[in-house]
Amino acid sequence: MANTTSAKKATRKIAARTAVNKSRRSRVRNFIRKVEEAIASGDQVSAAAALKAAQPELMRAATKGVLHSNTASRKVSRLANRVKTMTA
Repeated sequence: MANTTSAKKATRKIAARTAVNKSRRSRVRNFIRKVEEAIASGDQVSAAAALKAAQPELMRAATKGVLHSNTASRKVSRLANRVKTMTA
């Protein structure tokens, strides 16, 4: 357990940061899930719209440090490829 004042403050800051990051991560997962569901339903128009909404969320998560930038780019790329192959 933290003893010094600064350590106690650091613990509070970490808890607040964790809550924010958890919220952001959950938000990203929801956007990805919407794209996955649209792909599974076979509706290419809604899948493209869901991807267009998910892409900035993923990149924002990368900017905020919730995801690594390469991870966000990889996820966007793979989702985009899956949406693109729906037409073919």
